[in-house]
Amino acid sequence: MAHHDSSGRTTSDEKLDDSIQHKRRASNMEVPDPAGWSSWFGGKDVAIGPRIGPVLSSISLGSDSESEQSSTAILDKQLAAEDGHAIRYRTCSWQKTAGLLFSEYICLAIMSFPWSYSVLGLVPGLILTIVSAAIVLYTSLVLWEFCLRHPEVRDVCDIGQMLFWNKKWAWWATAVMFILNNTFIQGLHVLVGAKYLNTMTEADDVGCRTVSFGIVVTVICWVCSLPRTFDMLSKLGTVSAFFTFISVLLATVFAAVQAHPAGFDPDGSSVPGGNPIVTAVPVLGTTFVNGLGAFLNISYTFIGQITLPSFIAEMKDPREFPKALWACTIAEIVLFSVVGSVVYAYVGNQYMTSPAFGSLEPLFKKVSFSFMIPTIVFLGVLYASVSARFVFFRIFQNSRHKNEHTFVGWASWASILLATWIVAFIIAQVIPFFSSLLSLMSSLFDSFFGFIFWGVAYFRMRRADGTIAVVKEHTTAGYLLGALNVFIILIGLFFLTVGTYASVESIILEFESGAVGSVFSCASNGL
Repeated sequence: MAHHDSSGRTTSDEKLDDSIQHKRRASNMEVPDPAGWSSWFGGKDVAIGPRIGPVLSSISLGSDSESEQSSTAILDKQLAAEDGHAIRYRTCSWQKTAGLLFSEYICLAIMSFPWSYSVLGLVPGLILTIVSAAIVLYTSLVLWEFCLRHPEVRDVCDIGQMLFWNKKWAWWATAVMFILNNTFIQGLHVLVGAKYLNTMTEADDVGCRTVSFGIVVTVICWVCSLPRTFDMLSKLGTVSAFFTFISVLLATVFAAVQAHPAGFDPDGSSVPGGNPIVTAVPVLGTTFVNGLGAFLNISYTFIGQITLPSFIAEMKDPREFPKALWACTIAEIVLFSVVGSVVYAYVGNQYMTSPAFGSLEPLFKKVSFSFMIPTIVFLGVLYASVSARFVFFRIFQNSRHKNEHTFVGWASWASILLATWIVAFIIAQVIPFFSSLLSLMSSLFDSFFGFIFWGVAYFRMRRADGTIAVVKEHTTAGYLLGALNVFIILIGLFFLTVGTYASVESIILEFESGAVGSVFSCASNGL
């Protein structure tokens, strides 16, 4: 029964009017401003655009009317829902998120840059480094804008379903790629961990070396991945990034001060020896497969958008995310370019290994490689945690086990992580090489998560704004941005097709030449 106030209006009428006014205020306040500085650098003045569709049916926000609330209201509800719980997820500041980004990007793959430059030549290598960083920065900002409009998304799988018209097949396809990508990265770190232990114990008698060390690294990584919030992992990630910086800095200095690169042959009797040869452009005879593999190595190191939705989903104020992104991108360009070019300049084409630690004299190699231990463990831990969240949150979304310290919650979390690490161990034993594994991962998964998704997201959001800029506005900026996003989609398709072919061909050639060990090999894979 409706109640009347002194003006004669019913309470239900007032509620209806209030709801309409709220929607109008939200609509007026959340008009996007693509040209504004805040759309590039974030902050309190960021204008949040309209949604491209309703809240996914698989995501519960507590009431049927949530799908009509503004993005700000949904975020406020999420923060309020966590109050008073023992385990809270939306706790990261932009500084802590920057720590996560640094730990993800300042990683072992930096030491593949000297090899990439040796294949591509120094000038094309540096140009591709800057271009890759700029494209990833732009697509990450598009991703961030999408997450602001849809703060309920928890990971890239939710985004995949929303982008492709809320089709469930899109969610499942994205989920398969998401889990495979993360598990491949975990496998890469198991492989490198075993490589490190083999390098350090080359004089010791160890039974079935590479398999045994792979098991040791897998167990250590599983234990270290048990913390359940990114707030805790961000602290570990900052430490990891610092030690990685020290590691690559030492490797760069050692490459410059050592008398000769490892394996130096002044006469060229056993290898194409002589003094190190450095070229500005690719050497004559560089194959398409090798060149594309080197480029995929560079792009893999920059592309990490698959984890960004999960990071943004645990920020107290997601509008601040670009600050962390810009800080990390600038550091990446400087560090990757300097390390890649300096190490290449002193090692040359003849003595280059990937990772480049193998091009250093034994003592220098062991010292600099040792500082990489935190990253070898932590970055795999980070991706394992992202995968475990994907599964754990869907099992316990509306359960107390998600936010409280319960036996069921912790046992399930540990079991999910253990399953991912077992699969990672198997991958490390089946694909026992570094550069080609990076290239394969880049072509298969980065094609979608680095390019295609965000070009599609741009056009979906512009359509939700009421226009596709290149069609209606007829501005130079509109045409350029439209063309850029078409180009980004085409790059992704190129990666997926030609890039995958080149990666698989490279793996076949390495096996045929005997350049890599066999599957589940007991022989040392040390540098």
